[in-house]
Amino acid sequence: MAPEPSTSPSMTTHLSVVTDGTTRVFTWEAGASINVRNQGGEIVIEANAAGLKTLAGHLLTLAQDGTPDGAHLHLEEGNGLEDGSARLVLERCDDA
Repeated sequence: MAPEPSTSPSMTTHLSVVTDGTTRVFTWEAGASINVRNQGGEIVIEANAAGLKTLAGHLLTLAQDGTPDGAHLHLEEGNGLEDGSARLVLERCDDA
């Protein structure tokens, strides 16, 4: 459930993704700022209020009924995250 390379969430507020015939829309709040840091033994996700709402919305989207196991969203520098951020993958796993 990764966006097409030509689609950049940092330039838009909505991203529609189709997996197994199921369409999911990921929405970015205006002014969202999300920074992910890997500090050795822990991952720090630092975000303003709009960024936290954006991440919460992404997780709720993946949790929707009918979303297939393994559906995921890649976030990285210039694609939903601030410059210098570590990459982040949000993935649904119903076997966990």
